[in-house]
Amino acid sequence: MHIDVYSDVVCPWCRIGKQNLTRAIAMWSETNDEPVTVAFHAYQLDPGLPPEGRPFDEVMIKKMGGGPESLKRATQHVTQAGAAVGVTFRFDRVTRMPNTYLAHRFIALLPEDRKEEAVDELFRAYFEEGLDVAQMSVILSVAERLGVFSPDLQERLERGEGREAVDADLRKAQQLGITGVPFFIFNNRYALSGAYPAEEMFGLMGGVNTGV
Repeated sequence: MHIDVYSDVVCPWCRIGKQNLTRAIAMWSETNDEPVTVAFHAYQLDPGLPPEGRPFDEVMIKKMGGGPESLKRATQHVTQAGAAVGVTFRFDRVTRMPNTYLAHRFIALLPEDRKEEAVDELFRAYFEEGLDVAQMSVILSVAERLGVFSPDLQERLERGEGREAVDADLRKAQQLGITGVPFFIFNNRYALSGAYPAEEMFGLMGGVNTGV
């Protein structure tokens, strides 16, 4: 079983969806011998943001309409949804809506077996600590936490490496007609858009496996 995941590191529903996928895979492993591989692909919810990003409240209010109270209700809803599946959101600490291109380049430069950890750590840095993941210093601190930092990695990021891989993901997402994330593709056959509960993901995995 192979699963492709398109997500953005500042997408709260992507974090919830990934948590649900992790649980679905655990359920799968309890009842199936077939291994599951997961590949993470870049997607940008707002590629038009400047490199330095913009104030979080300003961007979200403009995107959602309404005002501060509407935004407060929306973030409370996400926070509750996250708590229900075991992930934390601290929107009181989030002040910036960053351009995530650098973060995606960082993920792209890592070995396949470290990318999932990087996705999780970037989620944690942004949603729990309120760190601006558009900043090179933040990305390098995440690399240090993961134990993958090296002067070579820093130099590669500063040279702009990782662009080809990220751009390829963004083009592929466009070709697939992906307009929102999280987006999951199972065995290149079935697609699921949204943070579905783990039980539903597990059910779809069973259907994919049997060809139903």
